[in-house]
Amino acid sequence: MERFRFAAWAEEYSQKTNRSLAGTRLRIDTEAAGENELMRARDWGMVVLPAGQDTDSSCMEATIDATVPVDKVPDARKLSGAEAMAFAQNHMPVLDAVMKDALQHVDFTGISIAVCLILEPKTAILLRQLKAAGAKVGAYCGAEANDERVAEQLRAEGIPVAYNPDWTPMQAHQGALDLLDELKPNIIIDDGASFARLAAMERPELMADIIGVAEETTSGIRAFQAMQDAGKLSFPVIAVNDSMLKTGFDNAHGTGETCVTTMQRILGSDAFDGSRVTVVGYGPVGRGFARRARALGADVTVCDTNPVVALQAVFDGFRALDIDKAVPDADMVVSATGVRHTIAMEHMREMRQGAVLAVIGGIANEIALDELADFHAENKREIRDLAIPDGPTIRLVSEGDGVNYTVGGGNPIEIMDLSFAVQASAVTYLLEHRGDLENGLQQLDRNVDRHIAEIALRTRGYEPSHAVADNGYDWTMTRFAENETEKE
Repeated sequence: MERFRFAAWAEEYSQKTNRSLAGTRLRIDTEAAGENELMRARDWGMVVLPAGQDTDSSCMEATIDATVPVDKVPDARKLSGAEAMAFAQNHMPVLDAVMKDALQHVDFTGISIAVCLILEPKTAILLRQLKAAGAKVGAYCGAEANDERVAEQLRAEGIPVAYNPDWTPMQAHQGALDLLDELKPNIIIDDGASFARLAAMERPELMADIIGVAEETTSGIRAFQAMQDAGKLSFPVIAVNDSMLKTGFDNAHGTGETCVTTMQRILGSDAFDGSRVTVVGYGPVGRGFARRARALGADVTVCDTNPVVALQAVFDGFRALDIDKAVPDADMVVSATGVRHTIAMEHMREMRQGAVLAVIGGIANEIALDELADFHAENKREIRDLAIPDGPTIRLVSEGDGVNYTVGGGNPIEIMDLSFAVQASAVTYLLEHRGDLENGLQQLDRNVDRHIAEIALRTRGYEPSHAVADNGYDWTMTRFAENETEKE
């Protein structure tokens, strides 16, 4: 094997397979790699194994063999819709186990579920599982976040998909309303609170049959919180995004990882090496991105409005600066906030000539592109030169939309297996407590996370430890009482 170059290998492998690198074993020729490349792999959360070292057979699914040339690895992007969905289903054992468990005590028969999520092979498996359980399922997806292979396959399986790549914004709006009218949903699985707010505002007559909503994203939780604060949230919302099995893995590992590798594909595998990168927002998404960019050689500065979070970034080894100071010196500016106009026009005017600007995660106009009169977004356009009035010409990635789900393959299978296991658990919870839940935002019980994590560990050949039988906490047992007992 030639000298191992982690940046190029990671980008090509993850793009081809849509597999996560974090948390996996990497079998590699350690002599060919060199210590610097091994450290980079470890920074991605990988366990490095020397070539030829055996692992327990139950753990083989989580082992990636880098001694096999990447050009010999099958490319999941070239599969048909049915093949891509089959590949995803074979790598989503956690969702499968959660659904099998749910069917033991919950009846999904006849429940109408409207799904508004990024539509790609992993999402399709959630839809397929719900339909197989007896639910009536349909999906809406915007053209910028849709895999046409999957939409066609789902329709062939009897699942309606409201999507047309040629729709105007007005037609997309009507298509979403038509799906609501067709499904008359009891449960909405939402992204950005988009579908539930549309139903509440424009189809209020349907809300009487709503059991509840399962919300996938940080921006969606913010929107529902604003509705609740205004006294307008008239239905239960399960904050799926607040589950550690979602935020701690999907946001930090999935989005952080795939935005890096998607940008490598667009800009070059060494795009981060030696680059000055400013990451705006140090939540789980920004944190995951910053750590991976640093592992690939970037000099990373973090901007966050919360001083506690900014201090956390400093303790993680990054500079923390005000955005006005960080943007002008950056070769790459990445917004990771989910907040409108995070990157304002004045920031774009201060950027370096030829600097890269991108959004990871993302909502509409997280970059203030709506203030550019002549800007018209083109669906799935990877990169363009954008002339800023009274400023530089910069390089805009993915039209200012979320990088990984618009021009990439979305989050890896192993990550979405966890996220959709939480979604399935949220739907199960809504059905179990139908009619008993108060309106407003609420959390899943922490035992749901524990149950899903135990399944995920088991499928990887791991297990949690057990507690010692006599170490239960007795609040009356202070160190003083223990010392006195010893002296007696």
